Amino acid sequence: ATESNFTRFVEVGRVVLLKAGPQAGNIAVIAEVIDHNRAIIDGPTTGVPRQSFPYKHLTLTPFRLTKLPRAAGSGVVKKQIEAEGIVEKWTKSAWAQKRASVEKRRKLTDFQRFVVMIAKKRRSDVVHKSVHAAKKA
Repeated sequence: ATESNFTRFVEVGRVVLLKAGPQAGNIAVIAEVIDHNRAIIDGPTTGVPRQSFPYKHLTLTPFRLTKLPRAAGSGVVKKQIEAEGIVEKWTKSAWAQKRASVEKRRKLTDFQRFVVMIAKKRRSDVVHKSVHAAKKA
């Protein structure tokens, strides 16, 4: 009975991030485990319809619904998500914020990338000058 290093398990109530399909990038909740390859997921607050989904297209998050019964309907799942504030917890997490910033950067136009480059150059120049002045003093 040695302790396991794993903390995220495929279980009813586990919040998952979808990696593939039309809802990729959204979060959902495992409502029922079908077998060792698939689970029924449901995301009533994130626009993910209740469906069977393979584990290889899911990423387990550290969040889970604590009191979700097995095979709970969309209404029950929605109440639990809202009660525990799962969507808010997800949006505040470093993981979600990093995904959002990467997505934001991906959508930049050529000119916007140029503006960012100039801002970075200005910033590094200010930092370099202040470090140089601090060394002299």
